[in-house]
Amino acid sequence: MPTVSVGRDRLFQALGRTYTEEEFEDLCFKFGIELDDVTTEKAIIRKEKHLEEEEPSEDEEVIYKIEVPANRYDLLCLEGLAQALRIFNGLDPIPTYNVARISKGSMLKMHVNSETSKIRPYVVCAVLRGVTFDEARYNSFIDLQDRLHQNICRRRTLVAIGTHDLDTIEGPFTYETKNFRADELMEFYKSDLKLKKFLHIIENSPVFPVIYDRNRTVLSLPPIINGAHSAITLKTKNVFIECTATDLTKANIVLNTMVTMFSVYCERKFEVEPVEVRYPDGKSYICPDLSLYKMVVPLSYVTSAVGVSLPAHEVASLLKKMQLHAEHSLSPKNETSFTISVPPTRSDILHPCDVAEDVAIAYGYNEIPKMKLPSLRPQSLNQFSDLIRTEIAMIGYTEVLTWILCSYKENFTMLNRKDNKLAAINGNPRSADFEVVRTSLMPGILKTVGHNKDHPKPIKIFEVGDVVLLDESKDVGASNRRHLAALYCGATSGFELIHGLVDRIMEVTGTPFVSAGMEVATIYKVQMSLSFFQVDKQASSTKESRLALSELCTRRCWITLTFQTHAPLWKLTSKASCRSQSYVSAIKEDTK
Repeated sequence: MPTVSVGRDRLFQALGRTYTEEEFEDLCFKFGIELDDVTTEKAIIRKEKHLEEEEPSEDEEVIYKIEVPANRYDLLCLEGLAQALRIFNGLDPIPTYNVARISKGSMLKMHVNSETSKIRPYVVCAVLRGVTFDEARYNSFIDLQDRLHQNICRRRTLVAIGTHDLDTIEGPFTYETKNFRADELMEFYKSDLKLKKFLHIIENSPVFPVIYDRNRTVLSLPPIINGAHSAITLKTKNVFIECTATDLTKANIVLNTMVTMFSVYCERKFEVEPVEVRYPDGKSYICPDLSLYKMVVPLSYVTSAVGVSLPAHEVASLLKKMQLHAEHSLSPKNETSFTISVPPTRSDILHPCDVAEDVAIAYGYNEIPKMKLPSLRPQSLNQFSDLIRTEIAMIGYTEVLTWILCSYKENFTMLNRKDNKLAAINGNPRSADFEVVRTSLMPGILKTVGHNKDHPKPIKIFEVGDVVLLDESKDVGASNRRHLAALYCGATSGFELIHGLVDRIMEVTGTPFVSAGMEVATIYKVQMSLSFFQVDKQASSTKESRLALSELCTRRCWITLTFQTHAPLWKLTSKASCRSQSYVSAIKEDTK
């Protein structure tokens, strides 16, 4: 989680009182954040330069390092942190952010060129009028940009923020691209320690994005650098903010965070001037959008998620402490529901579970009574899997646990299998070893043997785990399936050992022998695939030679079983001690 460094004295001044270290740590815990470290600016510099620690002097400013949730972008600066804590303590009301009411004709305009779609297609803008900066506020403004760049902006790959002194430039503005060779420019910026880590974003692009004002003054070369002509200073009164992006949703979140946090210093508090953005297709948008997002959450959902029965008025009061407006009402079925108004500062509220989490934080996790849920018991599939693991371990096999991600080559090519288009492909793999979600346990279990070639033979291993297959009938587009794989590696084929293991699994699961032509309803549908890996690579292609393992020069034999439960659910017994009886009670069917 990100860590925010703020001056203790300035923070306490914003909170309206002083705290001891223990009191402030307790306040942070109650609010859901953590006081990570207490240090000084000189101590931080000494640590960065690997110098010996010294006793801090009394005149050094104390710095609090506070760990905040990664999705709470409003807490990444002192202004947002102080405001949230004051509202939590009941000292301030929830602020109402307004977009200045000005005619469309008098709005500043940003014209977007069609060529920008090749690199960074979106831009959003806003203006802060009558801002009063001092050194501390200015530094906090710059620090918030850097923290957003490192966090939601993903080091400027998704969003890049540009801030400009509006009094030094003149609208309307244009966001366009230039098709020119920038080898010397890129080479120049490579010597800059701060900027060189962003060059790769556009270095090999056929076009380069540029923002101009009316007089063709360059405002910025996103996402690399802002122009020196329009740089903000302590004397800046009107700030023009533009965010270019590849993700419009994140661009709006970043812009809203910037303007809401620092509109508190505007001449008209919490008011932001809008900008009209015009695209080449004729569409235009006015930003920022500071409207409240409405969400309906049942009271029963909140109380069941938190684990405490709370009246409606208390839940509304708790949500108010977390900057959420809540109005409760009764439905025709006499069920209480809340209409939650989510402010633009709380972009992390996406689902009713986020509302329930805020209620739990405001109520206090330590105040929630401990209890054992009466329905807390293993899922039938997990219980069955554990019983299967125990049985195979008793036979003498060692369990392995392998990655659920593997390379495309391992999942198909190395197994001599064709891609059946059922594998879930990772769109942005960290490395070639994690390109696809496995559709079989074979890659992992064979890789385990490959990394243990020097292990004494025979090697008998197994794995019970999930594979993932694309499934359009599921709401997430894929489904998990529980598989069992066992492998024998030794001087002989080991077919009789694997065959015996299969027979034992069939026996303990209560699967009867089925004669040809018979139709028998069983609890579990068993799919079996058998693979042999020959050393001499001269196996016959006939069916008899493939099955006559004792006559082949084979060294590894493995089996996979796929278990799929059928509705209605069957009840499983956990009496693993009785090995002679079936682990699955298939007699009684739940017909409800």
